[in-house]
Amino acid sequence: MSVRELVVLGTASQVPTRHRNHNGYLLRWDGQGILFDPGEGTQRQMLRAGVAAHDLDRICVTHFHGDHSLGLAGVIQRINLDQVPHPVTAHYPASGQHFFERLRYATAYRETVKLTEAPVAADGPLAVTEAYTLDAHKLSHPVESYGYRVTEPDGRRILPERLAAHGIKGPDVGRIQRDGVLDGVTLEEVSEVRRGQRFAFVMDTRLCDGVHALAEGADMLVIESTFLDEDVRLATDHGHLTAGQAAAVARDAGVRHLVLTHFSQRYDDPAEFERQARAAGFDGELSIAQDLMRVPVPKR
Repeated sequence: MSVRELVVLGTASQVPTRHRNHNGYLLRWDGQGILFDPGEGTQRQMLRAGVAAHDLDRICVTHFHGDHSLGLAGVIQRINLDQVPHPVTAHYPASGQHFFERLRYATAYRETVKLTEAPVAADGPLAVTEAYTLDAHKLSHPVESYGYRVTEPDGRRILPERLAAHGIKGPDVGRIQRDGVLDGVTLEEVSEVRRGQRFAFVMDTRLCDGVHALAEGADMLVIESTFLDEDVRLATDHGHLTAGQAAAVARDAGVRHLVLTHFSQRYDDPAEFERQARAAGFDGELSIAQDLMRVPVPKR
């Protein structure tokens, strides 16, 4: 059975707290796993969340600030220690190549797994698989940063009333789905488009075109909300978003499930982030991320 869910490994910005680890987010997409922004402590959080190195197929780093990348060294070494039987691909800003190399080879270890480096230098598709297309869009932060978007190919939804109108039943249903036509009746005549699921991941950034492009029509948007709205000047100065700004992006983009994360240690009431997000007019599903929580991607 396919599983599409977000496993939250850490939710703190800049420094970990007693209750929040550095960043780390695993997207389970059917039988594949994409790890986003492994901050310090990610390897231990994976253990606590029941995530194994074998679950990882891709690693996507938005930028090379420590709270988003210091866990790379441990995660990469764990992939090799556990002898993951499939290749793993790492995406990260090309301008940070030297940081990636330092983290990949931070200490001595035996390399047993093929780790493909696929740095990001421009907006656009990074990978196309049967299950999804992975895209990147540049964000606005003091260091080069990219957000990521996972898009499932559109499919077809069979409509029973149209099948019945054409007298198609039993094994013939499978045949028309497989072959696209049956006795002159096309698949399009007995079905409708089922839009593929869309997942977006937006970390440290000011408001910019890339944020809106990533969020557009997303079924789930995981987005930083480092600051509350009263500290909007701090957010802008440091290249971050407020809860209200993030929620307004989700509102305008038609996001179905909004996940706010990356919270500054200056705040001790997570409920205030939800209040400000609702005040901004977002009325879809809303989660205030907590370490080790699991959030299903909304079905289509």
